[in-house]
Amino acid sequence: MAKCLVMSDILYVGRFAPSPTGPLHFGSVIAAAASYLDARACGGKWLVRMEDVDETRTEQGAASGILRLLDALGMEWDDEIVVQSRRKALYREALASLSPMTFECSCSRRDYSGIYPGTCRNGAKGPARAVRLKVADREIAFVDRIQGKVSQNLAREVGDYVLFRADGFFAYQLAVVVDDIDQGVNHVVRGADLLDSTPRQIYLQRLLGADSPQYAHLPVAVDQAGEKLSKQTKAQPAQAGVEVLFRALEFLGQNPPCELREADIADFWKWAISAWDIEKVPKKAKIREGK
Repeated sequence: MAKCLVMSDILYVGRFAPSPTGPLHFGSVIAAAASYLDARACGGKWLVRMEDVDETRTEQGAASGILRLLDALGMEWDDEIVVQSRRKALYREALASLSPMTFECSCSRRDYSGIYPGTCRNGAKGPARAVRLKVADREIAFVDRIQGKVSQNLAREVGDYVLFRADGFFAYQLAVVVDDIDQGVNHVVRGADLLDSTPRQIYLQRLLGADSPQYAHLPVAVDQAGEKLSKQTKAQPAQAGVEVLFRALEFLGQNPPCELREADIADFWKWAISAWDIEKVPKKAKIREGK
């Protein structure tokens, strides 16, 4: 029997939000499968969003390839696909509403190292290049469903962060928050490589008057060198079929029976959804692929 330890009186709305910078690899399939299983086990909706807000990194044809693989793997999404590059008006509106808490900044990464020191808080020291959010000197804390309690003091550990970039694109932190609010997402299941970003997103959600989703950050699959599987580390594209899904279930600690390897896609998901237990997911930030 699946375990669904979430709010029972509110429809669960989850999402998978890949960046179309290349084909899905095994690490991406893990995140997709876990978010899909958690949503379906709770009788909820599962949305797919293309996070191409950084258009400079988008690879032509990658989005359609991702959708074809999800379809071939039997992951059925609800509602229309949302594409960030088509939603700039929403981000612009949100940025305008935050104007009392933002400032223009002329700094580049060459001007400082580590935490942003607040150089332009009282006025840009040169031609404005970006827009930053002023952060308060207080702790942002939440309880992650996998990793446990997480806390961060944004002023001391991050500094004022960018919402609109010097190259003319909206920052990921703003876009993802606006999208989650707009789509009614109340559960986020994703990789632990984004755990450090979550307090920044919660801070923005509060400023925009929105409730925060419940978060669950999965261990990230890494290669033999300890590097996250990615296009940059030459991770191989995932292939359609039950085998990659079976490996994802093993990675997620779900202990699938060996005979499930021979099941068709429909029977695979029937077993996986009924058996899903997020409490079995290893409480680690990284796991080497194949371990």
